[in-house]
Amino acid sequence: MEEMLFHVGGVVAPVLLCVLVGYGLAALKLPFDHKVSGALVANVGYPALVLAHLTEQHVPLGAFLEMMLAALVAVASFGLIALGLLALLSLPIRAFLSPMMLNNVGAIGLPICMLAFGDEGLAYAMAFVVVTLVGSFTIGTWLPMGRVALHDVLRKPVIYAALLAIAFMATDTRLPTPIDHTLGILGGLAIPLMLLTLGHTLASLSAGVLWRGGYLALLHLAMAAGVAFGVVQLFGLQGAARGVFILQCVMPVSVTAYLWIEMYDAKDAPGVASFILFSTVLAVAVLPLVLTFWV
Repeated sequence: MEEMLFHVGGVVAPVLLCVLVGYGLAALKLPFDHKVSGALVANVGYPALVLAHLTEQHVPLGAFLEMMLAALVAVASFGLIALGLLALLSLPIRAFLSPMMLNNVGAIGLPICMLAFGDEGLAYAMAFVVVTLVGSFTIGTWLPMGRVALHDVLRKPVIYAALLAIAFMATDTRLPTPIDHTLGILGGLAIPLMLLTLGHTLASLSAGVLWRGGYLALLHLAMAAGVAFGVVQLFGLQGAARGVFILQCVMPVSVTAYLWIEMYDAKDAPGVASFILFSTVLAVAVLPLVLTFWV
């Protein structure tokens, strides 16, 4: 048990320390441009990371697509359950549905899965990330905007990077070494920038309606654990795939969800901010337990 706890600490601590650095930048009021870092991650880091890693084929294409399907089932299940919960609690669906559906499978999920399961874990985690990214740029933006905008999805480089990577996996194609190394360097931007941005964002969020954020975070975790257990049984996931899927399901709420709410539905932004804060703090306590006893 002592050895396992030491391993769990080695997995979680680097992620938390990187987030803490971002928080410190905000506390010291040092320059940090969210738009620039977000643009770099979305347009350079994420696409390069997806292409560089998936074309190395750390998992078979069939296993990758199965994980994508399992992730889609999980996100859809989150949405259906959340609709019922929000209606029962009389909370605005436009503001709270996408945060209930979309987890922080990128900024926290990718490094946790990579440190816990290595390159194979990172590849599986990216399958979940692809599904969540599509969700973020569709329902995640459409709900607070109050309208559907398909052109937003078509302008995201990471979608094309994922499709190209899947094509390479299907045809067993390898990238030329110079391009592969270049993408590896550029892909290295993604995880550090995401963690720094996450920490900086958490430092600047208003706590808002604390009691609402607290009980929503607990409901979100209970929902995620139930869905994770059910979908793992449904797909018969084993080994690294099982561990990664469970971890991604119990990740905290995505900060990206707050940014869209703040932009398009500002009146409900404080409540969503409180939800994200409590969800992230809860994850600090829960993730070591999940890594120790469940994956």
